[in-house]
Amino acid sequence: MSHDPWIWVAAFLTLCIFSFLYKDNPFYRFAEHLLIGATLGYALPLIWKNVVTPKIIVPLQHHEYWLLIPLCLGFLYIARLIPKYAWLSRWPMAFALGTGSGIAIPLSLQAGIFKQIQGTMLTKAMLSPSVTPTAHIIGNIVMFVGVITTLIYFYFSIKHVGTVGKVARVGVWYIMLAFGATFGYTVMARVSLLIGRFQFILHDWLGVIK
Repeated sequence: MSHDPWIWVAAFLTLCIFSFLYKDNPFYRFAEHLLIGATLGYALPLIWKNVVTPKIIVPLQHHEYWLLIPLCLGFLYIARLIPKYAWLSRWPMAFALGTGSGIAIPLSLQAGIFKQIQGTMLTKAMLSPSVTPTAHIIGNIVMFVGVITTLIYFYFSIKHVGTVGKVARVGVWYIMLAFGATFGYTVMARVSLLIGRFQFILHDWLGVIK
């Protein structure tokens, strides 16, 4: 068993989180609040050092007073705490949503549409040395069919009956396979974290396994 006090602290907090498997309890809430508090306590000075100081304070010292405009917009978020003036917080929210959409939409089109179309039209020159031409052709066909059938499934301007309905059902199979693979990857990632915690408890803390 470990004699390091910090190992004991980490093990205690781990068990506090695991206690939620039984039911909600004060130990779990303590660990949860401690995590949130520690995260905020770490993030706030980090933001002050890496964002506020170099991007606001230092430029203002160099007479870049135009930065007072975004600074004032940022302060308007605090108006949410005052019911009478809460409507003022809509201005920075609208500005953030507008600029965020303007940046995100082109990137989404590029990654979600154009790159997908490009992926269905790969040429032999883009082949990996480990991929045979036959496997490359089959992969392209599977990908092309998946893209087309999935797009047709989400095309609601016509009824999904007859041929369109059959094609859309193929798209459903592709969607389910994608969701299943994503869910499986998520579960594996969570199980990996769980195994890591058990290794910590049994090896680093209790010393049961070597």
